[in-house]
Amino acid sequence: MSPRAARLIATSAIAAALALSAAGCNTVNGPETTGSIGSSSMASASRSEADWRASLDTWGQRYRENPADAAAAIAYARALRATEQYTQAAAVLEQATMRNPHSMPLIGAYGRALADTGQYAQALEALEKAHTPDNPDWRVLNAEGAVLDQMGRHAEAQRHYEAALKIVPGEPSVLSNLGLSYALTKRLKQAEATLRQAADSQNAGPKVRQNLALVVGLEGRFDEAERIARADLPPAEADANVTYLRAMLAQQKDWKKPGRKIGIRPDAGT
Repeated sequence: MSPRAARLIATSAIAAALALSAAGCNTVNGPETTGSIGSSSMASASRSEADWRASLDTWGQRYRENPADAAAAIAYARALRATEQYTQAAAVLEQATMRNPHSMPLIGAYGRALADTGQYAQALEALEKAHTPDNPDWRVLNAEGAVLDQMGRHAEAQRHYEAALKIVPGEPSVLSNLGLSYALTKRLKQAEATLRQAADSQNAGPKVRQNLALVVGLEGRFDEAERIARADLPPAEADANVTYLRAMLAQQKDWKKPGRKIGIRPDAGT
């Protein structure tokens, strides 16, 4: 099973102490999902490991033929990130932005790639250049919020999510990140309410419900959390998700103690 298999939960709710080799669904989300450059979660389709490997070959070849091709660089980097080649993805996008210094989509993709490598200050600097105050991009605002959460700047992160929601009210990907941000500040009731709103959207993907399952589990309602984690999945994938959820919750079992942090991460997108 893919090393990325746990990402159905882990992409947007990841315990730092856990390896991503935990089992789960062998799919990843497309460009329209949480914090990404598309317009709607509904528009994405799950892609298999083989699909992403094919994209690596196709877009990698196109990029090598013309490193100045911004579209090829973005697509190639997406495939690299989806196969966990984060450093190479950031390097590809760094070179592409040097050749296309005014391409906001490219700069936004570079910011997300930098976030993957833990370079949060640089990621935030890039994302801030990926849109303008008079023409804000909700996807970039969502990604900025995810980076700010990683920097511990939760109040600022939440303001970014709220600004994004003014542009796309009810967008489940933004609500999902906002709910996780509330969880990071241990406001679990508010986190649950926000994630339920996200999960109730017809555009919500499985990842949103897995985030809800995690927060419900953190509140101590383990049976309900497992029911949510199993929803909409084939039995084998549901079992793997529940196994991973239990591991996540085991890592978080002492989160109520003073000074302990909840090890989850809002998603900067693809």
